[in-house]
Amino acid sequence: MTMENYTEQLTDIHNEVISEFSKTLEMFALNPSESQLFVTLYLSDRPMNLDEMKEALGKSKTAMSNATRTLLDFNLIERVWKKGERKDLYKAKKDLYYKFMKAYVRRWLDAIEQQKNNLNFIENKLQDLSNSEERAFIEEKIHEAILFHKSLEEVFKQLNQHKTE
Repeated sequence: MTMENYTEQLTDIHNEVISEFSKTLEMFALNPSESQLFVTLYLSDRPMNLDEMKEALGKSKTAMSNATRTLLDFNLIERVWKKGERKDLYKAKKDLYYKFMKAYVRRWLDAIEQQKNNLNFIENKLQDLSNSEERAFIEEKIHEAILFHKSLEEVFKQLNQHKTE
């Protein structure tokens, strides 16, 4: 096997790893660019700047910047400083399971809280209507939805407590 074939096969395998690992991360509500970027940073032996990310993934600098912001928001990557480097550098945080579960649970809890607030707002708007069978039916369904969201919230809070112990 020539060195060129070896390098080509190694690159193909590296791309397959990124592709497969990314599919798993997409289940945690990351889009494909974010997933691919995280895997690329996770597999990298050194921090990367946006230009290097762009080159590695063949995406635009804007796409890399947006993906980087999302990954920073989810606390999955971090900005690092390197003496003499003018561009921002980023690397993946290595405690993968914990970071993904924490980000996933936080997103669910935030979404649940928003839904409960929205449902309570709708319920308050119903108070302005006169009593009717239709109003009673809608109120009952809103209460069921709120209870559902409270049940979900309890499950995710328990998950959150369990993973931090």
